[in-house]
Amino acid sequence: MKAPRRATIAYILVGLVLLGLLLVGVVVYNPFYFIQKGSALYLRRNGVQSHYVTVDGYRIHYYEALPPVGSPERPPLLLVHGLGASAGDWTTMLPGLARAGYHVYAPDLLGYGSSERPRDASYSIEQETQITTDFAQAEGLRFYDLGGWSMGGWIALKMTLNHPNAVHRLVLFDAAGIYFPVDFPFDLFTPKDAAGVDRLVNYIEPNVHFIHIPAWATKGLLRRYRELGWISSRSFASMLSGRELLDFRISAIQQPTLIVWGTEDKLIPYNIGQRMFSLVPNSTLVGVEGCGHLAPAECSSEVVPETIRFLDERVPPSHSERILTKPR
Repeated sequence: MKAPRRATIAYILVGLVLLGLLLVGVVVYNPFYFIQKGSALYLRRNGVQSHYVTVDGYRIHYYEALPPVGSPERPPLLLVHGLGASAGDWTTMLPGLARAGYHVYAPDLLGYGSSERPRDASYSIEQETQITTDFAQAEGLRFYDLGGWSMGGWIALKMTLNHPNAVHRLVLFDAAGIYFPVDFPFDLFTPKDAAGVDRLVNYIEPNVHFIHIPAWATKGLLRRYRELGWISSRSFASMLSGRELLDFRISAIQQPTLIVWGTEDKLIPYNIGQRMFSLVPNSTLVGVEGCGHLAPAECSSEVVPETIRFLDERVPPSHSERILTKPR
């Protein structure tokens, strides 16, 4: 009996080794897959639900975070992610916002995350704005708070201008939407080699990087960019055209608006946040020291409380600017 038992143990060990090698191979081949799955698992463990809904004939994925039972009634909160990103980028914020009593919706824009990727779509600011507006209608959101990050801020601004009676309060995180000189290469968001990945990280990170991509993961990331970069390229081309810029429109926004910005943002510099603040009459600007373009994710311990405070305040704050100092 001992020989068969030893053989069985040997087979199990060999199987485990092969399984381990397979997992390593998958991680190296597609590191994005495990990043997304890790975020999804974290969200699920924190009570955030994953759903799909059909919007304008497309299958759109979204996360929904429910407030605790018995929470005071508040407008729901709709969050819009940025270029080349997904709803998973709100992972560090969703549970905290829900625990504070907010019913939060975070959709993947058309072409991004787990949403459908039609080849004939433009993925323009206009189309993504329409998709997000129609998503809100499909979910029965008639009056809601609205937040947008980077390109998502541009979409949130357009939604507020197009449907002012639907938006209660507006939160913008390192938002695009007004003119600023583009000092980075147009292929920044679709890197083709390791140097391109490093360049992208350098633009979206502050001077002290939070993200460190190991060399073994770079090939997998580049493969992902080759597969899906055409979507970001179409969105970025729409942004560069200038037709959707809002410099001469956003002064019409009357909703109380919180503008949150990483003071070390190298992609959309802090002075653009200051200009946006000067253009939106009922706005408050909060700079987060030591944070870059990814402030909502990497500096969520500062950004989440500020967002909740703004949304909770019965009387909106006065037109003011202040800087938050990160704990050392």
